[in-house]
Amino acid sequence: MTPSRTVRRAAPVVALSLLLAGCGAEVVPQSGAPAPVTVARCGEEVSYQRPQRAVAYEAGSADKLFSLGLTDAVRGYVMPPANPPVEESPWAAEYAKVELLSRDLLNRELVVDAGADFVVAGWRSGFSDQRGITPEILDGLGIQSFMHTETCYNYPNFPEQVPPFEALYTDLERLGRIFGVEERANVYVAELRARVAAIRQQAPRLDPPPSVFLYDSGTDRPFTAANQVPPNQIIEFAGARNIFADLAARWTDVGWEAVVQAQPEIIIILDYQDQPAEEKIAFLKAHPALQSLPAIRHNRFHILDYNEAISGPRIVDGAERFAEYVRGFRP
Repeated sequence: MTPSRTVRRAAPVVALSLLLAGCGAEVVPQSGAPAPVTVARCGEEVSYQRPQRAVAYEAGSADKLFSLGLTDAVRGYVMPPANPPVEESPWAAEYAKVELLSRDLLNRELVVDAGADFVVAGWRSGFSDQRGITPEILDGLGIQSFMHTETCYNYPNFPEQVPPFEALYTDLERLGRIFGVEERANVYVAELRARVAAIRQQAPRLDPPPSVFLYDSGTDRPFTAANQVPPNQIIEFAGARNIFADLAARWTDVGWEAVVQAQPEIIIILDYQDQPAEEKIAFLKAHPALQSLPAIRHNRFHILDYNEAISGPRIVDGAERFAEYVRGFRP
């Protein structure tokens, strides 16, 4: 791992206030403000001031903030159309208290116009060189940023490889430090760990474990989950095996030949707004090359919600639901 550095934001308060005001934020210096804390952002040590106007990209980011009771510090959220409705969230009441800033992708102008002092997103799922919004660019604007640890796998210069569920716990703990709610974060992480421990304890010990293929999308080549994203561990914790667990990647495309060769006994369908799960199942059932798959022949499909598959507290819900499905599996 590349040695980390510390990004300093210890400029005089007045200068920082003028910079943020130029970006649309109304910053009022306050005496006795909490001291900055140094927290890792991927493999980079960053000095954070206590945020007051956070912008969250997608539900994984917003859920993390809401689950820690930080609604009052959230300026708004950005939710692309592929995401399921926020009304389905366990934190629907919190979403209703803050502004939906956009249904488009995250971009720099949106963040600046919102007067944000903190942005939470994933690398390449929110932050993007191509779209001109990266932590480095935001640093130059005086806007703090935080990346999902799970997405740090291929973050340039400062990668960090952490198993997806540990990455969730890490994010909650780091956000707890940044926002001054460490005790609350520690209690919540302990609750999530206990739920996952119960899943693993109750998992059937089948030999061999049921083989699982996650289908996200794609017709010529399927898009699926490799070993650096939450569904890989969701499958493992339930007592099953991801047929692409040996791929050191996050979300990736593979060949149909590899799927057929693996003969998965269960297919997980990733469900989001772009294409209903029922359409994906119909496509797989009609695919000529897939008729030999046990999952197809025995109609073994499990639907995983989009927000149960991306870094956020709901991956634990997804793990519990899939674990229940696997406990009912009969070869």
